[in-house]
Amino acid sequence: MKTMVVVPTYNEAENLPNIVGELLSLGIDGLQILIVDDNSPDGTGKLADELAERYPHCLHVIHRDKQMGLGTAYITGFRYALAQGADYIIQMDADFSHSPSYIPQFLEKMADYDVVVGSRYVEGGRLDERWGFGRYLLSWWANSIYTCLILGIKVRDATAGFKCWRREVLAGIDLSRIQSSGYVFQVEMAYVCEKLGYRVLEIPIYFEDRRIGRSKMSMSVKLEAALRVFEVRWRHRKLARQRR
Repeated sequence: MKTMVVVPTYNEAENLPNIVGELLSLGIDGLQILIVDDNSPDGTGKLADELAERYPHCLHVIHRDKQMGLGTAYITGFRYALAQGADYIIQMDADFSHSPSYIPQFLEKMADYDVVVGSRYVEGGRLDERWGFGRYLLSWWANSIYTCLILGIKVRDATAGFKCWRREVLAGIDLSRIQSSGYVFQVEMAYVCEKLGYRVLEIPIYFEDRRIGRSKMSMSVKLEAALRVFEVRWRHRKLARQRR
């Protein structure tokens, strides 16, 4: 089985060598890594090319001309992974908020599920202790209450960015349906996945605050994502399992 890990990057030069090293140290047969860089001014793209020269058989790089949004970066990466014949496609951040150590567990569960989600809000999931109560409450409410009420989805961590997909799911979703470019992309993918009847499993993870660099999640980004949940519901209101 061929597994490809899709890692979007923007100003992650300090994290990239370490995340690549940890992914490769997992020792997973057929593991491939794809870096999708949005012309990072800190030289992340150049560093990715250097790593690709060091690991030419398993590391791939896509350069985009400018910062175009997390959602479109993932769509670009998913399409590339499908074209490369990947059986399983994993999405994750480069900043170590998603620990590569969970990936073997993801792949083990794929025998019985279509999508495995690394979740902060199922039993056993944990957030970094450095999160303040207000930040935790806002995140929990947005994922487990607000999004669930509007969309009626069962997944507890609707904005989770750490997932493993079967290739058949990404093909069945039809990525041209997905229009979100920002962080609400995660919500749209979760909603469409459930509307189409795919089997989803959430497993608990420890979500660590980024080790190096600054978060891209400003309050304005969070508010925009919250408002766009209504757009997601309207856009896919007629979607049903038979439309895979």
